[in-house]
Amino acid sequence: MHLTIKKIVVSLLFVMAISSCNTTPKQDFIIHKDHFGETKDGKPVERYTLSNLSGMRVQIITYGGIITSLEVPDALGRPKDVVLGYDTLLQYEKSNPYFGALIGRYGNRIAEGKFSLNNKEYTLVQNDGKNHLHGGNKGFDKVLWTAETELLEEGARLKLYYLSTDGEEGYPGNLTVEVTYTLTQDNSLAVTYKATTDHSTVLNLTQHSYFNLGEEEDILNHELLINADAYLPVDETLIPTGEIEAVGGTAFDFKTFKAIGKDIENKEIQLLRGLGYDHCWVLNDQGTGLRTAALVKHAVSGIQMEVLTDEPGIQFYSGNFLDGTLPKKNSSSFYGHRSGLCLETQHYPNSPNEPSFPSVVLNPGEAYSSKTIFKFSN
Repeated sequence: MHLTIKKIVVSLLFVMAISSCNTTPKQDFIIHKDHFGETKDGKPVERYTLSNLSGMRVQIITYGGIITSLEVPDALGRPKDVVLGYDTLLQYEKSNPYFGALIGRYGNRIAEGKFSLNNKEYTLVQNDGKNHLHGGNKGFDKVLWTAETELLEEGARLKLYYLSTDGEEGYPGNLTVEVTYTLTQDNSLAVTYKATTDHSTVLNLTQHSYFNLGEEEDILNHELLINADAYLPVDETLIPTGEIEAVGGTAFDFKTFKAIGKDIENKEIQLLRGLGYDHCWVLNDQGTGLRTAALVKHAVSGIQMEVLTDEPGIQFYSGNFLDGTLPKKNSSSFYGHRSGLCLETQHYPNSPNEPSFPSVVLNPGEAYSSKTIFKFSN
């Protein structure tokens, strides 16, 4: 009798052990945290590495929410780091053309650093000639973000938080910002933005990674498609004129795949003003939520990146101001002219001063929300 009971107990334990092994969740994602450095004023900066089983790995630091590395498999399955960046925190602090950074409070330019809101004029720093650019001297690209992580069934997630206080860089209102990076198994990196304010303000958040999907020194052989029938022409200081022009028949027509270098040296006045492409495209299908804004691909590496967004515009910048003086990561050489491209999903530049543009005003009681996905395939 006792022997029979003992056999039953042993059998049950064995079945439970096998069952336990079969139901143990598979670790499809990994999040690793390490120390990246200390700021000039002695504050620690952490680096988070998010990895999946499909061969994609992204590294993000708490300084500026910067993507320092983004590895995706090429056509042969080899990992390729497709973003520009630096090796050290000191380099990011010293001279950074916004490599990989979160941009705010206002991505892109505001004319003469001024705007009026509710019958009050606000003055911002003029850090791009006479204009205001990317949030000022100390925008969101230069602040320390508070981080927390989550490992979920659908992906590895890094949440970053920042409180931008009233008057910071001239902007009104205490602004609470949350940015979430989520790496999924289909080799997508989703960037979700949320914000609230206690006073009416203007807001235009974006992500400023420079991409190079190949091995060449520049991005001129990359092929680009932008889902837009129109773009915003700019004046001599790269502020939109307020007009919306059709891309048809111009160098700005990327409605079908076209090599970036095909028309970039044309003598069109808009290209001369931007020293190449540095313009906002008016995306099609506005108000329909998340949809494809742009596709960029490289024939040799076989890598393609799809950019999806719910924003009304996308700034395509062809790296015109990179001049060979900034050191490459993991290299003794330097980033040359047009060695990276940016596709910054956003509202239109200078919207606070253009009533006809989609509004960028955020009021108390309202919730700012925006999402962009960078999806890679080969």
